[in-house]
Amino acid sequence: MTEPSRIAKKSTPYWWEAAPVRPLPEQALQKQVDVVVLGAGYAGLSAGLTLARAGRSVAIFDAMNPGEGASSRNGGITSGSIRPGFATLTRKFGERTALAIEAEGKRAREFLYGFLKDEGIDCDFRLTGAFRGALGHDQYDVMARAADTLAKRLGIDTYAVPHAEQRGYIGTDFYRGGVARMDIGGLHPAKFHAGLLRVTLAAGVTVHSHTPVTAIAREGAGFEVTTSAGKIAARQVLVCTNGYTDGAVPFLRRRLVPVRSRIIVTDPLPAELMDRLMPRRMMMSENRKLGFYYRPTPDGASILLGGRDSSFAGDPVEPILRLRDGLTELFPELCDVGFTHSWFGNVAMNRDMLPRMFEKHGVLYASGFCGSGVVWAPWLGRRAAQRLLGERVDEPSAFDMRPPAAVPFFNGKPWFIPAIIKGYAIQDRIALSRAKR
Repeated sequence: MTEPSRIAKKSTPYWWEAAPVRPLPEQALQKQVDVVVLGAGYAGLSAGLTLARAGRSVAIFDAMNPGEGASSRNGGITSGSIRPGFATLTRKFGERTALAIEAEGKRAREFLYGFLKDEGIDCDFRLTGAFRGALGHDQYDVMARAADTLAKRLGIDTYAVPHAEQRGYIGTDFYRGGVARMDIGGLHPAKFHAGLLRVTLAAGVTVHSHTPVTAIAREGAGFEVTTSAGKIAARQVLVCTNGYTDGAVPFLRRRLVPVRSRIIVTDPLPAELMDRLMPRRMMMSENRKLGFYYRPTPDGASILLGGRDSSFAGDPVEPILRLRDGLTELFPELCDVGFTHSWFGNVAMNRDMLPRMFEKHGVLYASGFCGSGVVWAPWLGRRAAQRLLGERVDEPSAFDMRPPAAVPFFNGKPWFIPAIIKGYAIQDRIALSRAKR
């Protein structure tokens, strides 16, 4: 069997070349703080920063290096997308709720872009716009109507791109048109995390790396949190562990399924080839259940492509081959291209595929970002902190809702993922065969 290293030169994230994740200096454990936060990714740091600037003492605990999980392993696309499309949301919840969800996505993206500017975080952010491809003309019609609704009702800069104009956005004939959204861009996720960590530490938050929380227990009006370094008392607890949730929070672990997302990066490509394949250097995705997401690297020299990984143990080669085949299906001229990096990380899925914050037994949770954490994690981390502070906000969050439903017969090990991924692949093949192309 071909080893992953024979397909890609490195099995570590491309992003770690410029912004490696590192442990923080060991610090003494405080006896008591106002808030304990689990998880030092985007959500936990955003919450800690908001709390500290409001005068609260905060200790954040991470079982790994800060940012070593999804925060430095993702594709760096600021989509804020919701896995159920607008048409599905409308059918399931009604147009009012669907529009509220999309409107919050707009606010979340605007918050992120303003935050990067205000805090001086240099993470190669560019508001490039994004293109989403349709498999057939019938799918294109549904997507075009949704784009028209969002443009008219919410003022989002989005519009349909007919097949005849597609080559001006992406150098492939695989799709039959698509939709462009100009409020989406790309950034360097590890640099973003490093900048967020910097400003959070400067605000006075204590961040403990390689210090897993093992238990959370009620203690009077507050909590006793047990960590690998000892126990700490807190008035409030916020959990932001997402795809790396473990046994410390069994209630959440039964509701969030960790699903691997795999990414590959090509060798640098000739400039004229990049100009032809990605003429606008936009972020890219497609309307398949197992759809790929892809983009140019920040230097514009290579293509990064990601998708779901059906494995849940080891580092098998099959998911890498699937991405390679997907890339060449889109761009046949890349059939002989080499790859510099291939890696995976966990995203957190739940049964309705909606991010959310919720409270259970006095503990607040901000989690379940379903593969769109670049936007949703810092936004919901901040909103959760505002809730802990008792702040009044202009508009309630559409994601402040009940906990997600538990997944039957699941307690941390996603044994059923290969079957689900295979089922999605079959549905995609059927959809493609039936699409009016």
